Amino acid sequence: MPARLVSAVFICLSLHCSLPAADSWPQFRGPSGDGIAKNQKIPTQIGESDGVTWKTELPGLAWSSPVITDGTIWVTTAIERVPNAEERLDLLKKNGIEERKFKQLSIAKSIELKLIAISLKSGSIQRTIDLTSIDAPDAIHSLNSYASPTPVIDEKHIYCHFGTYGTFCVDLASGKLVWQRTLPLVHSVGPGSSPFLMNNMLVLIQDGVERQYVTALNKATGETLWEVDRPEMDAPSGDQKKAYSTPIAITDKTGREQLICMASQWMVSYAPETGKEIWKVYHGKGFSVVPRPVFSDDIVYFSTGFGKPELWAVKVDGSGDVTDTHVAWTVKQGIPAKPSPLIHDGLIYVVSDNGVASSFDIKSGDQVWKERLGGAYSASPVLAGNNIYFGSHEGKVTVIQPGAEPKIVAENQLDGKIMASPAIVDDSIILRTDKALYRID
Repeated sequence: MPARLVSAVFICLSLHCSLPAADSWPQFRGPSGDGIAKNQKIPTQIGESDGVTWKTELPGLAWSSPVITDGTIWVTTAIERVPNAEERLDLLKKNGIEERKFKQLSIAKSIELKLIAISLKSGSIQRTIDLTSIDAPDAIHSLNSYASPTPVIDEKHIYCHFGTYGTFCVDLASGKLVWQRTLPLVHSVGPGSSPFLMNNMLVLIQDGVERQYVTALNKATGETLWEVDRPEMDAPSGDQKKAYSTPIAITDKTGREQLICMASQWMVSYAPETGKEIWKVYHGKGFSVVPRPVFSDDIVYFSTGFGKPELWAVKVDGSGDVTDTHVAWTVKQGIPAKPSPLIHDGLIYVVSDNGVASSFDIKSGDQVWKERLGGAYSASPVLAGNNIYFGSHEGKVTVIQPGAEPKIVAENQLDGKIMASPAIVDDSIILRTDKALYRID
């Protein structure tokens, strides 16, 4: 069986393909975790008065993406008790934070973490589930939220992860809590890694300041099945060892199943059933890694995170330390630290944090084109029909037709800030801003 087909089948199995394909967006970046919405066609004109089927205001603040199944959209949120200016400074000092970092941080007096169910058809809020309350939470980066990790769903449950503030399994039908775990972690700037379902496991990347590890929980009970520490890192402090990426699952051309978990300084492949390391590659001093890797034809592509982001292409058929043997190519300019890459028809597309979109040949790494979109970007692009959609902090949605030339199809504007990556089902795009959720047909 060709490698591409093997990997597609394995990804399907790991995501429990009993989910209805036509109306499901079960995890961060969609059914295959790569931002591709197959057999979907959505409008190119997107605005407050263009194709909006409904718009629903959401409580709280969160950058988690919507997930969708059986006609219901699920989102997480954090309701903050916001301090005044004097209280904020006092809270930051009590947290032992250096004064030079005050400007880049946000902090709440308390937070309430919730799960909200919204009707895909009408946009009405059907149910709000209280998960937990946290007094005196840690400070986070001003560009982050207390509810940034995207939930993941299987045929019966939704799994919500808030980093150090808890992991929750909720029954989709009843809304009742099945189990919860708290795995304490010093994030430094807040939680970010989204949970990942694979076979009977819920996989969590736990790359904090004081400890960096990956763990697999029994998805039925929440009990730990295995955990493994990350490779040793060379950094002056734990702040440059933390990371916020989300795993992917692949099968290489030899038939090996692999769990790919990006870390600061290292990209690592693990055996899914045991957590045993298969291979690793040292990518340098990159840290606070956010983008999710993508995979095609036995090569994994990933951004190396903050510092100076680079795009790497690494062959996945190795064993041990493959730094000197399996790196296909690297690109050092115009690479994002936050938005994930997207692969389509032999090209890999990225948008840098400062709004420059680029495409590269996936075989050689050669740049095909670049185009300045303007604005700032954190959300990952999605492809539907024959167009790629890029959403900015400023609420701008740019639509580009992929190919050898950067053909801009449309430039649109929504009210609010786009930090969450969109979801696509039923020929509609579900967009989340800092204030509202939109369905656009």
